[in-house]
Amino acid sequence: MTGTWTPESWRSIVDAAIRDGKTFESFQMPTYPDAAALTHTEETLKVMPPLVFAGEARNLKKHLAEVAEGRAFLLQGGDCAESFAEFRADNIRDTFRVLLQMAVVLTFGAACPVVKVGRMAGQFAKPRSAPTETFDGVELPSYRGDMINGPDFTPADRIPDPQRMLRVYNQAAATLNLLRAFAEGGYADLHKVHQWTLGFVSAEQSTRYQEMADRIQETLGFMEACGLTGDRVPQIRKTDFYTSHEALLLPYEQAMTRVDSTTGDWYCCSAHLLWIGERTRDLTGPHVEFLRGVGNPVGVKVGPSTTPETLLRLCDALNPQNEAGRLTLITRMGAGPLQEKLPALIRAVQAEGRKVVWSCDPMHANTIKVANGYKTRSFDSILAELKAFFAVHRAEGSHAGGLHFELTGRDVTECIGGSQEITEARLGDAYHTFCDPRLNAAQSLELAFLVAEALKEERTRVAALA
Repeated sequence: MTGTWTPESWRSIVDAAIRDGKTFESFQMPTYPDAAALTHTEETLKVMPPLVFAGEARNLKKHLAEVAEGRAFLLQGGDCAESFAEFRADNIRDTFRVLLQMAVVLTFGAACPVVKVGRMAGQFAKPRSAPTETFDGVELPSYRGDMINGPDFTPADRIPDPQRMLRVYNQAAATLNLLRAFAEGGYADLHKVHQWTLGFVSAEQSTRYQEMADRIQETLGFMEACGLTGDRVPQIRKTDFYTSHEALLLPYEQAMTRVDSTTGDWYCCSAHLLWIGERTRDLTGPHVEFLRGVGNPVGVKVGPSTTPETLLRLCDALNPQNEAGRLTLITRMGAGPLQEKLPALIRAVQAEGRKVVWSCDPMHANTIKVANGYKTRSFDSILAELKAFFAVHRAEGSHAGGLHFELTGRDVTECIGGSQEITEARLGDAYHTFCDPRLNAAQSLELAFLVAEALKEERTRVAALA
C-alpha cells in the first residue's frame, strides 16, 4: 500500500491474484462473460456527469470531524439493497422522511447536531457468503444486487450484465435529484415536523412524536419572536443530506472517479461517503487500495474477527494523515462479541491518538433464519447491541458517535418485535426486501427514541465531569 496510487491501481492486485488462481468472485466482484461490453460500459460512465461533487464530500468530512470530536452524531440508514423494481418517488420520500424523523428525535434528545447520511442512490451491490446458491437441486450464481445481476432464479437473470451499471447511474441520478429537492426545497422545514408522520406508526410512537413536535413548534415560535426566522437561519427550513454505499463493484467506482478542479485531488463521485465491508477489508486487497486514494470520507466495517493490530493498520492505510472526519469505523458484531472485543479496539485507537468516528451497525450480526424460511432480525437483539455499544464507549471514555441502520419508510414486516409486536408468523404479511430484512418506520422511530435517551444520559454525564 506504499506504491503510487491511481484510480486503476487496484487492478494490479486483482490481476496478480488471478495469476495465482483466484477469480473476481474472490473479491466479491463478478466475472463478466462479455469483456468488450464491460469496457464499453466503463468508458461510457467515465464521461458521464458526476453524481456528487468534491465540495459536497468535503463538507461531509467537516461534519464528520465534529462527530469524531464528540460534538455531533452520525445517523446513516436506508435500504439493504436498492432495486430497480422498487424505484418510486414515494419510496424515496418515505425513507427520507423516516430519517428526518429519527434525526429530529436524536437532535432533540441529545442536544447536538445530527449528520444525516442515506444508504441511497448507489446501494445496488451486495457481498455474498457463497458464489452460488441451490434451489430444488438447481445451482445458479448468487444474486449480487441489481447492479450486477437479477433476483429471479433463472440462468438468464443470474448472468452478470455490465449494462446494469448504466441503469444504476441513471436511477442514482434521479434519486439524488429528488433528495436534493426534499432537503433544500422546503420539505425538511422544521415547521413541517408534524407533517412527517406516517399513518402506520403505532399510537404510542405517534403520541410521543407529536408531543416532541409540539415542543419544537413552541421553540420555533419563540425564535421567530426574537427575529430568528428561516430566512435568517437556513437550518430551520432546509437540511444537509448526504449519500453513501458500499464500494463493492470497483469497475463502477473507478469509472465514477474524477479529479477535483479546485484541489487536484481524486474523488469518487458516485457518493459522498463510501465504505468497505467485512468481507472486503483485506489490507492487501483491491478495495482498501482503491479507497485509500480518494478524497471522500470513507468507512470500514469492523467485525468480531478484527484485531487491534489489523484495525490500526487499516487506519494507517485509509487515514494516514489522521484527519478527523476521514474515517468511520462501523462495528457489526452482535451484543456479546461487541462487549468482549470492542474495548480492546477502542483502547488501541485511543492509545495511538487516532481521530475516527465510531458508529454501530446493529443489523448484520443479528440476521437469523426462522422455521418458516424467512431471514429476519430481532428488534430486541438490535437494541441489545446498541445498548452494549453505548455502554462500552461510556466505560472507555470514548464517543459513541453514530448509528448505521438498514431501514425503509415502508410498512414492511421483515424484522420481528418492536412495539408493533411483529411475530415470525407475520413476516409474510409484507416481506418485500430483495436481500436482508429492514426495520420499518415504526421500529426505526422507536429505536431513535431509545437512542436519544442514551445520548441524553451521555450528555448529562459529560457535563457533570466538566
